[in-house]
Amino acid sequence: MIDDTVSAFSEILSVPYRPGGGPLEGLTFAAKENYQFEGRIASNGNPVWKATHDPAERTARCLRTVLEAGASLVGFTHMDELAYSVIGANAHTGTPVNSAAPDRVPGGSSSGSASAVAAGLVDFTLGSDTGGSVRVPASFCGLYGLRTSHGRIDSQGLLPLAASYDVPGWFARKLEVMVRVSGVYGIPAESGRLPGRLWMPETVWAGVAAPVVESLRPALAKLEARLGPADTTPLPEPVLEDWFETFRVHQAAEVWQAVGDWVSSVSAEFGPGVGQRLKTASATTEESFTAAVRRRSAIRRSMDAMMTEDTVLVLPSAPGAAPLLTASQQDLEAYRHATMCLTCIAGLNGYPELSVPGARVEGAPVGLSLVGARMRDEDLLVLAEVL
Repeated sequence: MIDDTVSAFSEILSVPYRPGGGPLEGLTFAAKENYQFEGRIASNGNPVWKATHDPAERTARCLRTVLEAGASLVGFTHMDELAYSVIGANAHTGTPVNSAAPDRVPGGSSSGSASAVAAGLVDFTLGSDTGGSVRVPASFCGLYGLRTSHGRIDSQGLLPLAASYDVPGWFARKLEVMVRVSGVYGIPAESGRLPGRLWMPETVWAGVAAPVVESLRPALAKLEARLGPADTTPLPEPVLEDWFETFRVHQAAEVWQAVGDWVSSVSAEFGPGVGQRLKTASATTEESFTAAVRRRSAIRRSMDAMMTEDTVLVLPSAPGAAPLLTASQQDLEAYRHATMCLTCIAGLNGYPELSVPGARVEGAPVGLSLVGARMRDEDLLVLAEVL
């Protein structure tokens, strides 16, 4: 039985579910509370959600994949409400411990998944990523965290937040485990190839704090030694805040499409930040959504022209170390904004992104993100070996 000293788990199975046999035999894992499991109600991070939904009729396809590969399911992990946050605090269930920096938040929304792996309670965990919910906790907790290309992995049975952004993802402490898990999802590292172009757009790096740049410099030097000097050509447009605004509006409309009827029909209380975002989502107009759709399409066209299959885009996974547990709500919202100006790049474009343990700033981890061309997820695993 797992001794959950870090408040990562919402439920620990009294007897682990062990199908046996397969390439993941011997590995233990847990799944985020938005993965459906036959006969169980996924809470989606909110007690009223759990009280107003029926047990799942079948297990999520992406959860069945690792079970059929022989991994042992030991339980389910806490998450931010409805997966609509990247901080890792839940007003109902609390904040899982970030073992890599116990005085700081673990990141969300896959907070418990990252916390469980960082504490060594399991070998890997399943999370989900819409706006950064795998990449950010991986950065904060010093883990490998993969956001897969949008549409590459069957997400049937993963509770939706924003359909054109939602993807399954997973965490591991060791690259070897990350490679094994990725392989059973049809992302074999042995089929990957080393990119030939290292792209570090000045649009991104000019705004990165000096201590973060300095801490990541050894990792960047390894990449340049293998791939050649970085190309600093700017992103197609210079202001990432504009991209984030497109993401924010587009995502909000999809969030309301996914959960709006439920939010409007129940008397659920939501924590700081999440409640405000849901209120904003409810007020998104058809005109603003249509404009965001057009804007996103233009961004994808311009990025696809630059993100050749031979390119890896490199950026910090987050602006810096995780916020302190004592941070004010105002400071947390400001940090979230800065973070999502980075994470929206892959999200808007449906690209895969692998956060790798990069360095430490102020005594806490900061990840380095490798972003690949759409459907070139396996190349990121190959490149991670360079680091």
